[in-house]
Amino acid sequence: MNRRRQKKLTARLVMAAILGEHAEVKALLRAGADPRLPNADGTTPLYAASVHGDTAGVRALLAAGADPDTESGHGSEGTPLCGAACWGHTDTVRALLAHGADPGLREDGGTGLTPLAWAKAGGHTETAEVLRVAGARD
Repeated sequence: MNRRRQKKLTARLVMAAILGEHAEVKALLRAGADPRLPNADGTTPLYAASVHGDTAGVRALLAAGADPDTESGHGSEGTPLCGAACWGHTDTVRALLAHGADPGLREDGGTGLTPLAWAKAGGHTETAEVLRVAGARD
């Protein structure tokens, strides 16, 4: 597949993930969109689905090979687990952890907050407990 087509597929995949369009996410993955690639803004499809709490989309992207620990954005976003924890999307957090997301991984290249810190800052006690059970430390 040529680079231009891949960029278009990636842009469409990120937008479908943002909007929670599961059928479109799956169709784009079947068409050859790479779930590991970010769009022009640096946003990965998995981060987009995670921050919006789209657990079904997250599962589809992980099954297609998205890395649960890849940081999104150019210093403006973070890891999928941090994004989901920040907004208290507990089921999405569980799905990411089940696929190997590191509960102690700091965003911003290892210098930022952890998923647990984000969950606590947002007052998401259930999400924080899920992270602690998975090995996250205060």
